[in-house]
Amino acid sequence: MTDDRERLADDPRFRDTHFVVLDFEGTTPKGLPPEPIEVAALGLKHEPGRGPVRSGFSFESFIKPPPHAPVQPLDVAQTGITPADVADAPRASIVLRALDAALPERPVLLVAHHAPVEANIIYAYREACPRLVYTRIVDTRLLAKHLKPELPVYDLDSLLAHYGIPQPESRHRAMDDVTVTAALFRALLTEAARHHKVTSVAELVRVASRTPRAAQPTQLELS
Repeated sequence: MTDDRERLADDPRFRDTHFVVLDFEGTTPKGLPPEPIEVAALGLKHEPGRGPVRSGFSFESFIKPPPHAPVQPLDVAQTGITPADVADAPRASIVLRALDAALPERPVLLVAHHAPVEANIIYAYREACPRLVYTRIVDTRLLAKHLKPELPVYDLDSLLAHYGIPQPESRHRAMDDVTVTAALFRALLTEAARHHKVTSVAELVRVASRTPRAAQPTQLELS
């Protein structure tokens, strides 16, 4: 007996999409939004029989934070990134402009864990990254909630443990976190395909992403 149900791997859009896994590390100045001090991105594309594998696209850079958001001892303790590491780094607008220009050709979907963090940083520097700011971000946290509603928590460390993905050598460094988020994304897509819970990119976007802020309608205020 054959299984005639739709499969994610059969969706032409899934085969064509370049998934770019993204992560920022940052500082959190009191009463102000986070500021990035490091960014990394890693490309994945589907290969028949293998699923999304590394495409060859990668990007990483330190970022010099603005004066109001210096690297603090707590940031050093969490990330290992020191003030000296970012002292001569380019500002966020320069780095995000470079990342934006380096993105693979469309169609592209971004992937991140707890994507509002990445989305808010991108939106804050939207003038420097016009492609990024309009690109949907698939959130592996939302995808895990859709696939495994019975789990008690959905933080990255807990999901890595659930799927047996080893912790990276330097947790809370951007490229290491991108690498394990990519592994988690692959594990989630495998589970989604196995149980036919996601059968198209359109459904993946529907259940695990939000409309970018830049693409949301704005209300006119009447004076």
